[in-house]
Amino acid sequence: VAMAGLGKGPGSAIPVWLAEDDLGCIICQELLDWPATLPCGHSFCRHCLEGLWGARGAGRRWACPTCREGAAQQPRLRKNTLLQDLADKYRRAARELEAGSDSTPCPGPGSSPGSSLTPRPRRRPAPLRVAVEKSITEVGQELTELVEHLVDTVRSLQNQRPLSESGPDNELSILGKVFSSGVDVSMTSPKLLISDTAAGRIRDILQDLEEIQEKLRENVSRKEAPEAQTQGELPEAPSSSSCPLPDQSHPALKRASQFAQWAIHPTFNLKSLSCSLEVSTDSRTVTVSHRSQPYRWSCERFSTSQVLCSQALFSGKHYWEVDTRNCSHWAVGVASWEMSRDQVLGRTMDSCCVEWKGTNQLSAWHMVKETVLGSDRPGVVGIWLNLEEGKLAFYSVDNQEKLLYECTISASSPLHPAFWLYGLHPGNYLIIKQVKV
Repeated sequence: VAMAGLGKGPGSAIPVWLAEDDLGCIICQELLDWPATLPCGHSFCRHCLEGLWGARGAGRRWACPTCREGAAQQPRLRKNTLLQDLADKYRRAARELEAGSDSTPCPGPGSSPGSSLTPRPRRRPAPLRVAVEKSITEVGQELTELVEHLVDTVRSLQNQRPLSESGPDNELSILGKVFSSGVDVSMTSPKLLISDTAAGRIRDILQDLEEIQEKLRENVSRKEAPEAQTQGELPEAPSSSSCPLPDQSHPALKRASQFAQWAIHPTFNLKSLSCSLEVSTDSRTVTVSHRSQPYRWSCERFSTSQVLCSQALFSGKHYWEVDTRNCSHWAVGVASWEMSRDQVLGRTMDSCCVEWKGTNQLSAWHMVKETVLGSDRPGVVGIWLNLEEGKLAFYSVDNQEKLLYECTISASSPLHPAFWLYGLHPGNYLIIKQVKV
């Protein structure tokens, strides 16, 4: 990690901490080298882009590896001189750190402009780390309380009389003052959707606040009682052999899925695992790694942050669930083992998925065609694969089952559960859940 100083005048600087990922290329997992910025705003090494596009063949769109936005012809690549300068400064700071500059104190705001990038000590005393973790838990609890107050405030605004044409600005200015009380929601929620009317805007804000509230509660509960949470994901199976639909009269209590009797428990295949991902010891959690992993090269390994499961499904009925609540950008679905390892899930004829883009858009990809499904984000996705009837369906199964997308499939080869995670958000992860039966 390094500190960048942006001079505001002679002898002054603003310290900014930079991580290597901030200046990294998602393709090679290294610092940017001759960075080129695409029209969508994402940057990569020029030789990485040219190599990736060249491997796709002339018939492929010149798509961005991050957001998949493409063009009819190859865009002209120009060097981003600002990113190149920052990457060069970071390299120099890293070399100084490796040369033994750990003991050199970091300059203050009054440092000379020539030392704009300074290495930061990598290790911290253990007592300080304990203190920081404790404060994070306390802050999480306070944030949870503040968000509860915000939810109550927005609900009270929503329950008031319909807003008149002259009144929305006054009502929303009150809501703006509430938000200015110090709660930073930018790290936990996507951007708010703005509708045409003030009432619609309030509904959107309330929906996002409730989502933030649930995430905060989960984080606090996970820190306070990790063991209890782990046990809670493995509920005892009822004695009845029937599989009823979710109980509508008790929405807070999730009932067994109607597909529970066909539940399988897929595990991630390490041979297909991208070097930008890590898998848990039980092979049921996949995480975006903070650095490229030194996996042995294999033609079966994905070049982008994707992974298949080992289970080959060629007949019968199968169902599994994926917890997506801790991943900001993801896609889950199925693909054949022959899927090209430099392609992206859903963009091939032998793969299909639902995808959350992190920009309040849920889409389905089937037969290389995108279908926009809406702006509601499913926390847990259920995948139902009926090979006897040639059907594939995706459900939102947070509290009750809701069909998201259904399509017909005619697989000429076995299908595998498939996953994609946004490679520039280290720490994001997906979990293959234990299905309640």
